[in-house]
Amino acid sequence: MRGRTGAGRKWHRMQQAVGGWGPAGPPPGAQGSPTGPHTTGWTAPPVPEPAVHPGGPGPAGTTLAVLLIGPAGAGKTTVARHWAASRQVPTAHVSLDDVREWVCSGFADPRSGWNSHSEAQYRLARRTCGFAARNFLANGISCIVDDAVFPDRPAEGLGGWKRHVGPGLLPVVLLPGLEIVLERNAERQGTRRLPDEEVARIHGRMAGWYGSGLPIIDNSHYDVPTTARALDEALARALAAMPPPGR
Repeated sequence: MRGRTGAGRKWHRMQQAVGGWGPAGPPPGAQGSPTGPHTTGWTAPPVPEPAVHPGGPGPAGTTLAVLLIGPAGAGKTTVARHWAASRQVPTAHVSLDDVREWVCSGFADPRSGWNSHSEAQYRLARRTCGFAARNFLANGISCIVDDAVFPDRPAEGLGGWKRHVGPGLLPVVLLPGLEIVLERNAERQGTRRLPDEEVARIHGRMAGWYGSGLPIIDNSHYDVPTTARALDEALARALAAMPPPGR
């Protein structure tokens, strides 16, 4: 501890209290460490099996990890927030776009096009969301994350999310018609509003989810509560198809 200032000692104690890295810095292989994300020596804690609460079996009374997939303008964030707020058990909503916009100086604006800089910030935001979801789940709090995951990039998309959160992640696709997402996109503000051509391109790529086996909800003519109920029904079917724990 020699040479550490009072503020430094206080920070060190805070890191120890929350399970931080300590004086030696991040563990080998931790994201953001000098050794990079692909080195070995550190493993994320396991995600617990879905736990049934007094609310009963099914999605309403179960601790879940949900990934809500859809194009820009599908209503993912609005539906996810409503679903999380109306559940019987503690539930958190983690928005990828919100986390991505934590970057202030040097933010890669998606309206300026896709490049290595914006891709790197998306990857970082996804890892951050995954860590947050695992932490909520480890403390008995369900979590729903929303993201525009493409079916033609399985390793970076759905596969990446399952690596970040855990194999028990339940993905559901929200896919209204193109005219609907264009209308909703026109109502968005700031960096959330994309050019129509980009929205159409993203929507076209999302069509690849048909035939994937994932539950798909066409919420073109649903309001938010109705879409949330459809999400619950899709999760109930997914839970019923899961093998019992330990098998």
